[in-house]
Amino acid sequence: MTTIANDYVSTLASSTSTTNAKGSNVMDQSSFLTLMTAQLKMQDPFSPMDNTQMVAQMAQFSQVAGISEMNASLSNISNSIGSLSSSLSGSRISDAANWIGMSMLVNSDIATPDRYGVYGGEVTLAQDTDALSIDLTDANGNIVKSFDIGAKSKGDTVPFYWDGKDANGNTIDSQALQVVVNGGTTSSMSTWAAIAGVQSPADASSAKLITAIGQFSPSDAKRLS
Repeated sequence: MTTIANDYVSTLASSTSTTNAKGSNVMDQSSFLTLMTAQLKMQDPFSPMDNTQMVAQMAQFSQVAGISEMNASLSNISNSIGSLSSSLSGSRISDAANWIGMSMLVNSDIATPDRYGVYGGEVTLAQDTDALSIDLTDANGNIVKSFDIGAKSKGDTVPFYWDGKDANGNTIDSQALQVVVNGGTTSSMSTWAAIAGVQSPADASSAKLITAIGQFSPSDAKRLS
């Protein structure tokens, strides 16, 4: 049977090669079953084909076909995700344009007046402290405003606000100020920044929000106000 089958396979391969010059080079499940049927028809009756081998060949081909179909499905999913990502990117740019005039809380140690003219932010403590204080200092290191907070526990988030005015209600500062934490260790520090505009890159990537302390991506905003 083996000799007859091998002769047939060689003939079929030669015929397939000639046909493939005009058509497809892919051997699909139909082609495999045609070849399997030919082997069964031409098998030696005194040495029949091993059923175990036949089943194993069919299982192996089905597995390969399944992997091929799975790869095609994954490719389609990848393309869908890419389209969704582009859609979300465009939506994010549109949403960011609506943020102009608002304030955003971002990771920063520089404070500037927000949309209301207020210096504000928050710090999260990495350990317990008995005497926490926060200073706002100018470019020369002078303390413009100090907050005496006192005892706080690890993990506490401590907010701070200042309207930039003295006790008489007179504005004494509107420049960018450095946030300095004393008497404690922080795990994060954030400040509020007014959003003055949106920059949309030419490569259609995510928009950048323009503030007095720099440019940020929409995803950088912890909160909006």
